[in-house]
Amino acid sequence: MDTILVVNAGSSSVKFQVFSVEGEGNLYRRIKGQIDGIGSRPRLRANGPNGEPMADRAYPIEAVADVPAAMSVAGAWLREELNINPVAVGHRVVHGGPDYANPVLIDHGVVGRLERYISLAPLHQPHNLAPIKTILNNFPALPQVACFDTAFHRDHNALADHYAIPYQLHAEGIRRYGFHGLSYEYIAKRLPQVAPDVAGGRVIVAHLGSGASMGAIKNGKSVESTMGFTALDGLAMGTRVGQLDPGVVLYLIAEKGMSISKVQDFLYRDCGLKGLSGVSNDMRELESSEDPRAAFAIEYFVYRVGLHAGMLAAALQGLDAFVFTAGIGENSASIRARIGERLAWLGVVLDPGENAGHASRISRFDSRVPVYVIPTDEELMIAQHTLSLLVNPKTHDQKHERVS
Repeated sequence: MDTILVVNAGSSSVKFQVFSVEGEGNLYRRIKGQIDGIGSRPRLRANGPNGEPMADRAYPIEAVADVPAAMSVAGAWLREELNINPVAVGHRVVHGGPDYANPVLIDHGVVGRLERYISLAPLHQPHNLAPIKTILNNFPALPQVACFDTAFHRDHNALADHYAIPYQLHAEGIRRYGFHGLSYEYIAKRLPQVAPDVAGGRVIVAHLGSGASMGAIKNGKSVESTMGFTALDGLAMGTRVGQLDPGVVLYLIAEKGMSISKVQDFLYRDCGLKGLSGVSNDMRELESSEDPRAAFAIEYFVYRVGLHAGMLAAALQGLDAFVFTAGIGENSASIRARIGERLAWLGVVLDPGENAGHASRISRFDSRVPVYVIPTDEELMIAQHTLSLLVNPKTHDQKHERVS
């Protein structure tokens, strides 16, 4: 049985899934696992296709000190105990820069180009690339595919793509990219099954998790995104600042004496819900807290979702549906209810019972704009792209440079 391994590596965890390839290219999820606590309290957990536990093991710190070590542990478990030797590995890579509008087969040259974007996604890019390098060194003949969070948005028109800066800087790659593209792409592909009447229309998707963004989709294509050059822009996130006047950055450097690295660390790690609340970056903890600053952080988050919904509706010139997805969007009925109230002017009327029950459609039938909850599946998108490139490498352009 051929299998595809999907890897999503972070700073302290490596998430992985194994898909079997059966019949005419059908994919079935067989294993879902992760190693977390890397460098502190390493633990391997894995479940089968129906959620049945397959592994739960703790390791000493020195055994899993970094991401390459975690890859070695997970790989050994898959190969030696389950006899799984994947035919290819698909990776989530957050930033593809101006070069990549499609998934790409990885070689050392691709890795070198992707390393140029580490400063644009410092929380993600170096950790996304770490397992790629490990596999390149240890299994050089094993095909690897990079799937980019920016790729789905690369067909934005020039008006959405540009900043008001000299063209030369745009040509060098300073432009609005947008992120969470694998999630948006999955939702766009799911909509025809979930809501065929609106799938070809004007849809706002709210990807609300620890990282949060919103996207405008028309006829299955990305039109606009709340995120831009980096994954800092748009909504306030767990620890990321969201939309910010650039003058604040200048002030932090000039008046507060902060170094560039300090500012970067501050904006990525100490702001967002964490900074607003002083309590936590986790929405679940904020919702259960009695601290008034926690309540303020939640209201701020909801308010900004409402503001950006107005912007995206303007980009679409109307709205035919609204979709919630990702951790908060899929699981927090109270946040959805609050956002629904903010969207009443657009014609949104939620059904409290359906919302509380986490139904697929959570709006009332007299709601002018239907509202859906669609669980995202970025890993399946990665597996599909990996299989597609494996079967026919020419189905994707290896490089895509915009002239806009």
